[in-house]
Amino acid sequence: MESIAVLIPCYNEAQTIADVVADFRKELPDARIYVFDNNSSDATIQNAKEAGALVEKVGRQGKGSVVREMFRKVEADIYVIVDGDLTYPAEAVHQLIEPVRNGEADMTVGDRHSSQAYQKENKRRFHQFGNTLVRDLINQLFGAQLKDIMSGYRCFSRCFVKTCPVMSDGFEIETELTLHALDKKFSLAEVPIQYKDRPAGSTSKLNTYLDGVRIIKTIFRLFK
Repeated sequence: MESIAVLIPCYNEAQTIADVVADFRKELPDARIYVFDNNSSDATIQNAKEAGALVEKVGRQGKGSVVREMFRKVEADIYVIVDGDLTYPAEAVHQLIEPVRNGEADMTVGDRHSSQAYQKENKRRFHQFGNTLVRDLINQLFGAQLKDIMSGYRCFSRCFVKTCPVMSDGFEIETELTLHALDKKFSLAEVPIQYKDRPAGSTSKLNTYLDGVRIIKTIFRLFK
């Protein structure tokens, strides 16, 4: 029987994590839902456990470090990764899974831009600028026509997960996953999704300038 793992990286997402777990449990009742906590100082772990998630702790700080542990520890046929901040729609997970299940794609990406949802919902002006800059740079360097490089909502085949040597420690991880697919000729599909900004009181951990520089360095390092 096909096994599906939902992987949720978390750092101080106590406000939203229980809802994220519940939403994906509703859509994928037979999936195993994992929350990988990255040294949260709030009630993220407690809320995730109470919601029924399997909780793992990752000591090394950074989203890339968390994804590395996820890929190393979890065994499944199909992997879904989604942020724990309630910005991505759980009901879209079926559209992300289907191309992977059918062998049409090794990685699907929840595309926030085709629907203009990110442009409407995102309140951080420089995040939009950074997304566009990274997308255009990668498309130019790799001859691609991608729309959303930095989405945190993705689905993977087992082959992709077990052959991806995650090198990034921080928020450049989404860029690295995309570049790995392009460089190693994995099939990649983008699935338009709706997106909503974080609820009031929930704050992004991404540093627009520092993480932006790291992302640009990652692109040129991997291209080289």
